[in-house]
Amino acid sequence: QVQLVESGGGLVQAGASVRLSCVASDRAVVNYAMGWFRQAPGKEREFVAAINWSGSSFQYEDSVNGRFTISRDNAENTVYLQMNELKPEDTAVYYCAAEKRPYIDSSKFRSGAMDYWGKGTLVTVSS
Repeated sequence: QVQLVESGGGLVQAGASVRLSCVASDRAVVNYAMGWFRQAPGKEREFVAAINWSGSSFQYEDSVNGRFTISRDNAENTVYLQMNELKPEDTAVYYCAAEKRPYIDSSKFRSGAMDYWGKGTLVTVSS
């Protein structure tokens, strides 16, 4: 069982930048596509970004495209989400997830049908 642990959340002001990290317990993740999701208060969890096994292919949700960047360091079993120009509507619990295949399956990421999930880290953006 792969465990994913997120970190880097906190309280920031609008316009600030934050980098989230997700460390995996098992090196098997170097062969998995991984992604970030978020759940805002009172809303359903939604897809944010995905990255393939090698870090050469990406997908983003429209509202974060151009502001957020997903990356990975397979030597460290870690995936990152760099979030710039944060807005109050970005306030949410951010979750890391992994799918047991190397390439991004858009339907699985868009529906949240992941194989492994972290417990999340809260990002609060004040106006």
